[in-house]
Amino acid sequence: MSIVGDIIQKSRKIVVKIGSQTLSDEHGAVNHEAMHNIVEQLHALMEKGKQIIIVSSGAGICGVGAINKWHRKEDMNYKQALCAIGQVELMMAYKELFWEYGIHVGQMLLTRDDFGDPTRNLHIRNTLFTLVDEGVVPIINENDSVSVDEIKIGDNDTLSALAANLWGADLLIILSDIDGVYNKNPKDNSDAKLIEEVHDIESLKKEIDSAGKSNFGTGGVVTKITAAEMVTKYGIHLVLANGTKPDILRKIAEGTEKATIFYGK
Repeated sequence: MSIVGDIIQKSRKIVVKIGSQTLSDEHGAVNHEAMHNIVEQLHALMEKGKQIIIVSSGAGICGVGAINKWHRKEDMNYKQALCAIGQVELMMAYKELFWEYGIHVGQMLLTRDDFGDPTRNLHIRNTLFTLVDEGVVPIINENDSVSVDEIKIGDNDTLSALAANLWGADLLIILSDIDGVYNKNPKDNSDAKLIEEVHDIESLKKEIDSAGKSNFGTGGVVTKITAAEMVTKYGIHLVLANGTKPDILRKIAEGTEKATIFYGK
C-alpha cells in the first residue's frame, strides 16, 4: 500500500473535488464514461465505511452539451444561463449513476456569502451532516446563476476546501488533469519533476512555476495550493491526482499511479 493509500484507509470523512477537466473529453463535451468510473470508485470507498461529499465542477460544459448554439456567447447572462441548464444535466447524470448502487444524491448550490454568514454556515453544516449520516451523497457546486464578483467563490478548489473545513473532513482529494504539483509546468517542460510529498507549502511556493490555466477550468495549480493552505492548517490532508486517468483513486491507493499529498498539520 502506498502512503496515499494509507491515508485514504485511515480517513473516514472524505471530500472529493471533481474538476471540469475530469468530467469533459478533449472536445469539451461531458465524458459519461469517466463519470461512471469515478462514481464506481466512490461507491467502493463507501462500501469500506467512508463518508463521501462531492464538490463537482462541470455545470458549464453540461450546459453547452445541452444547448450547443450558446457555446460561443461571451455575455455573462448566457454563461450563467448555461450553468443553470447544465446543473440540471449534471445532477441527473450523478443521480442515475449513484442509483445503480441504490444511493441517493443531494444538491447544494452555495456562494461565498453562505460561508461568511454564521446562520447560513450552521445550516450548511447541519444539512451536510444529515445527508451524510443518512447515506446520501451531497454534491456541492457554486451557485453560478446568482454569483457575481462580490459573492463569487471563484473556483471549486476553494469551494472544496471551505466544505472540507466546515464538515471537519479527514481528507480532501482534488481530481484534476495533472498528476500533482510539479517543480515546473509539465506541459511546457519535459524535465518537470513531480513533487509527491509536501510538508511545507511556503517552501513549495518558492520552488515551483505554477502559471497556466486550462481551457475549461477556472483554476490552476495556484488554486490547488491555496486550497491546501486552507485545509492543512486544520489538520486535513489534501491529495492532488489526475482524475482523467481511469481508476485513479484505486491506483493512487495501490501506488501504481503517483499523486501529490499535502500533509495536514
